[in-house]
Amino acid sequence: MSYELTGIGDVEVANGVQAMRRTQRENWQSTFVQRLAVTDVIAVFGAVGAAQAIRFGGPAAPPLAWPLPYEVGYSVVSLALAVGWLALLHGYGSRAPQTVGTGGEEFRRLVSATLRLFGVLAILALLFRVEVARGYLAIALPAGLAALIAGRLAWRIRLRQWRARGRCHTSVLVVGSPEAAHAMATAFTGDPGSGYRIVGVCVPAGSVGAQFDTTDGPEVVGDDRSVLEAVRRSGADSVAVAATEHLGPAELRRMAWALDPLGVDLIVAPGVVDIAGARLTNRLVAGMPMLHIDPPRYGRAKSSHKALFDLCFATLVLVLIAPMLIVIAIAVKATSAGPVFYLSERIGRDGIPFRMIKFRSMLVNAESAVEALIESNGGNPVFFKVKDDPRVTSVGRFLRKYSLDELPQFFNVLRGDMSVVGPRPQVQREVDSYDGEMRRRLLVKPGVTGLWQVSGRSDLSPEDSVRLDLSYVENWSMVLDLALIARTVGAVTRGDGAY
Repeated sequence: MSYELTGIGDVEVANGVQAMRRTQRENWQSTFVQRLAVTDVIAVFGAVGAAQAIRFGGPAAPPLAWPLPYEVGYSVVSLALAVGWLALLHGYGSRAPQTVGTGGEEFRRLVSATLRLFGVLAILALLFRVEVARGYLAIALPAGLAALIAGRLAWRIRLRQWRARGRCHTSVLVVGSPEAAHAMATAFTGDPGSGYRIVGVCVPAGSVGAQFDTTDGPEVVGDDRSVLEAVRRSGADSVAVAATEHLGPAELRRMAWALDPLGVDLIVAPGVVDIAGARLTNRLVAGMPMLHIDPPRYGRAKSSHKALFDLCFATLVLVLIAPMLIVIAIAVKATSAGPVFYLSERIGRDGIPFRMIKFRSMLVNAESAVEALIESNGGNPVFFKVKDDPRVTSVGRFLRKYSLDELPQFFNVLRGDMSVVGPRPQVQREVDSYDGEMRRRLLVKPGVTGLWQVSGRSDLSPEDSVRLDLSYVENWSMVLDLALIARTVGAVTRGDGAY
């Protein structure tokens, strides 16, 4: 197997392909980075200018206090500070095409560059006995950092809008075994905001057309021994390599050499899924990159910090929405016969049942028809949901669309039966069908919201529902809870995937 470009014709083809790629991916990346740079300049100069205006009332500021015999005004200090700040942002790669637009690395570099700048200033001021006004720096640092982050977030939202319209994508050729290639293709497709668009798949020769399902997935354009030809045919910007027995360390190195003249990136996936970035650590051992994975965080998801947060958050929410709860209760009672609330048995942490409270959205005695509905819809009791359920009332349909029927569950949070964020509450028939892996959902309290709520709600398949719940249980953090709460607001406002 060879990935080398040997002939003059190969080099000419490679140069032509590389030029074409520059007119597509590199053009939009270059334009996007330039816009980020302009935004950064405005943020930094605006912050230092505002700091000088607030601290000294304008350009007419006293000179810098230092031991040298000539005077330096704070306008010069502000200019030097802004230029140094922007230089560090560039030096730390905060606008590198590989980091902007998705993930947290972009913001980590922003923060690192900013803190490093002010750390250097503090050391220089101490060594050379320069007295910089503390109030000036106390305004410039947080204002500049906040402006930088706000600017990046605004451009990130804009980039996602462009990608939703089919623009600003990176074309990816996936290489690997059928199972690994399918998992990677599904991951890329499930995160359109990342900007990766699958243009083809290469699988081992014996798997082509036989073991890889192309019904709803990408087209198989070759095998793992003809990657370069597949790149040329598919027009891929990047090659993503998953697990395959034919590509060892030496073959990957030769592939990287061969892809370089084509202007194509090489991405190597370690083959692990649903692992939070906080649990991953990159290490280099004897020249070989290693990925260390911390143990699952089952215990942290049951910590006292999470319980205290649940109590405070649920209390605050119930106080704020009390008038809304009264209005909904009146609407439920006035439009259909039966009680206002619906009490349903759910299985909580460690398999202990509890009574979950919701606003009633169905006709009375709706549970009596559930077995027949399950049977008529495939007989799968896990994550059972039916579109156009005949048992749902007119008001109940509205409440379900915007998850208003679930608001009383905050009372379950106060009682300690549920958490604000957690796996989806399960009924006994679903738990009875669990295998050993699925039972890990019961290691923590079920949540009013969770990954399932912001990732498709009722449109999720049973497999995706289980995967998301297990991912939450294993990767819990307070930052994750806060992020999911924020994303839940958008999900329920849009009303997508709820019925």
